[in-house]
Amino acid sequence: MEKSKLVERRYLFTFVLITSLFALWGFANDITNPMVAAFQTVMELSAAKASMVQFAFYGGYATMAVPAALFIRRYSYKWGILLGLGLYALGAFLFIPAAAFQEFTFFCLSLYILTFGLAFLETTANPFILSLGSKDTSTRRLNLAQAFNPMGSLCGMAVASFVVLPQLISDRRDVAGQIIFNTLSEAEKADIRVHDLAIIRDPYVAIGLVVLVMFVVIALTKMPNTVQGDDSASHKGTLRRLWQNSIYREGVVAQVFYVAAQIMVWTFIIQYADNLGINKATAQRYNIVAMVMFLSSRFISTFLMKFVNTRLLLAIFGIGAGLCTLGAILIVGMPGLYCLVAVSFFMSLMFPTIYGIALENVSGVDSTLGAAFLVMAIVGGALMPPLQGMIIDLGRVWWLPAVNASFVLPLICFVIITIYGFRTYRKTL
Repeated sequence: MEKSKLVERRYLFTFVLITSLFALWGFANDITNPMVAAFQTVMELSAAKASMVQFAFYGGYATMAVPAALFIRRYSYKWGILLGLGLYALGAFLFIPAAAFQEFTFFCLSLYILTFGLAFLETTANPFILSLGSKDTSTRRLNLAQAFNPMGSLCGMAVASFVVLPQLISDRRDVAGQIIFNTLSEAEKADIRVHDLAIIRDPYVAIGLVVLVMFVVIALTKMPNTVQGDDSASHKGTLRRLWQNSIYREGVVAQVFYVAAQIMVWTFIIQYADNLGINKATAQRYNIVAMVMFLSSRFISTFLMKFVNTRLLLAIFGIGAGLCTLGAILIVGMPGLYCLVAVSFFMSLMFPTIYGIALENVSGVDSTLGAAFLVMAIVGGALMPPLQGMIIDLGRVWWLPAVNASFVLPLICFVIITIYGFRTYRKTL
């Protein structure tokens, strides 16, 4: 029957085009994660201050998600996408003056503006994909589209691992594994800083050019307007209905903790490996392995949803992620690093599944604002990494290296996600 199709024929081209956007913000997310460690060395920052990169990056989502939803509600998904692409390109190009001025704050501001664009894209693309077909297949459809997000992430990680990090002179080490940059004079450090910040700048400028191409393609493409509701709808009524919907309300909370866990796991895997004497470029390759597992699991979990209730599957994967995180905390050495890499397998379905479950019983007129708060939940990625960085700066916590102990924060997040999965599953029985 047509209503059971994953993507209807009339929406197929639009689905493919919008799905390509998922890769664009995946690239931005995962080329930025290793930059925390890069900035920490080249700008001589503490782990807590360097993690302000993530505060700026994910803070942009928190700032712009609701304005994006109101904009889309008044205009259309297409106009929301175009504005998002424009802001994405602007933030990327601001890396040029940021590198010239060598100001860490300027880099953070550039990322903040860049993520204004990502907030528009995610607030638009996720509900747009849900609307392109039957409600019965909406969560599976979003999981399929989200599977292309880690493809962009893999590209971002590959660029960081094979292009950016190996060229950073500030990360070169002596035979004892110590960073040579720390022993140099201020004049020598200044020369290296000019070189390294240019290396960090270039991939952002390149992706800015790609985004401009996508802007032109989408501007010239006719798209269906599936937005339900308009700017005359009562925002107050929408907020009241969303608040009274417990599955939605708890879904926003679960999403905050999921994004926090994801960003902490992927950001501080480099510090975890560094504590084992592994340099940044090599450590980033473990992040790439993690992303390959994440991508593979996204397709596997989308297939499993044909046979297993999505809410139950979310709870099962939450347990798996929690157990792997516990291994990363308690096992000091390479096995602990392997456990940390394995967490990504279980994280794969969490974002789109929480998103789909939360919006499942949200009416069409409320969906754009409902989607905005789920995107705004990405603020979890801004709030918790600096806290984890503060723990890492302690050096040791009881008998454990502080970097191991710091992963108790993602563990707490996975417990909350597992509870959400089981709570929503019980309501289907």
